[in-house]
Amino acid sequence: MEENIDNRRQLWTALLAFGFLAIANVAAWAAPQAELWPRWEAHNSGSTETLDHSAWAAFLESYLVTGQHSGVNLVRYGEVSPRNRERLDNYIAQLESTEVSDLNRNEQMAYWLNMYNAVTVRLILDHYPVESIRDIKISGPVFNRHPWDAKLVTVEGEDLSLNDIEHRIIRPIWQDARIHYAVNCAAMGCPNLKPEPFTGENYSDQFEVAAREFINHPRGARIERDRLHASSIFTWYEDDFRLPQSAEGDIAGVVAHMLEYAEPELAEQLRRYQAANYRPRPRYDYDWSLNEP
Repeated sequence: MEENIDNRRQLWTALLAFGFLAIANVAAWAAPQAELWPRWEAHNSGSTETLDHSAWAAFLESYLVTGQHSGVNLVRYGEVSPRNRERLDNYIAQLESTEVSDLNRNEQMAYWLNMYNAVTVRLILDHYPVESIRDIKISGPVFNRHPWDAKLVTVEGEDLSLNDIEHRIIRPIWQDARIHYAVNCAAMGCPNLKPEPFTGENYSDQFEVAAREFINHPRGARIERDRLHASSIFTWYEDDFRLPQSAEGDIAGVVAHMLEYAEPELAEQLRRYQAANYRPRPRYDYDWSLNEP
C-alpha cells in the first residue's frame, strides 16, 4: 500500500515538473506584445535640437567588425579597454540626462535606438565572458530568467528595461516593422549592429539598408526544397508585418514584406512559394550565440 502511494506521489511530481517546464518553454519563446506606455508619447514637433552620438560612433569604429564575408557584424567585447568602457558609460549617462520629451519625433527615434543598442553592449560587457545574452539571468520569472526586464537605465525619472524601450516605446509609437532590423540583441541571429549611430536624419535610410541586408542573408530568409526558412523574428512579430487589410499577421504579410526588399533570385523564389497551391509550413530559426569574433 505504501509503495503504491509513493509511486503515485512520484508520478504527480513528475507531471507537475513537466507542466512547469512546458509553461516555461512557452514563456521563453513568447515575444512581448507592443503595449504603449503613454507617458513617452510627449514630443516637441518644433524642436531643432540634435543629439551628439559621436561617443557611440567612436566605440563602434573601435570594436565593431563588419561582416564583409559572413554578412554578420561582430563586436570585440573582450578587447574593450577600461577607458573606452568608461566612455561608453558616459555616453549612456549623457542619454539618461537628456530630456527626450523635448525632442522632435525623428530625434527621439534615433535616441531610443542608440540607447537600446548601447545599453545592450554594456550589458554584455557587465557579464563578459558569456556565451549568449540569454545566459544573463537577471530578470523574469523563475522558469524563464533573462535580462530584458531588468531596469538598466533611468530617463526623466523613469527606470527602464530593454523591453520597455522596444515594446512599450519604439514599437507602439512608431509602428514601423523595420524597427526589428535596427535594435540589436547581441546575437548571431539578430540583424546587424550598424557601424554608425542612428540620427534623426538617417534612421529611415538606415532601416531600408538594414532590411535589405537581413532579408537577403540566409539567416533572414531563404527557400530550400520549396520551404521557406526564415528568422524567428518573422513569427515572433508576425503581427508587425501584417497586410494593411488584415486584422492580424500571417505568412502572407511576412512574404509580402520580404518581397519589398528581396534581391531578384530570392524574390522569384518567394513569388513561387507565394503562388504554390501547397506550401510546406515555414521553418523558423534563431542563433542566440554571442555576436563576437
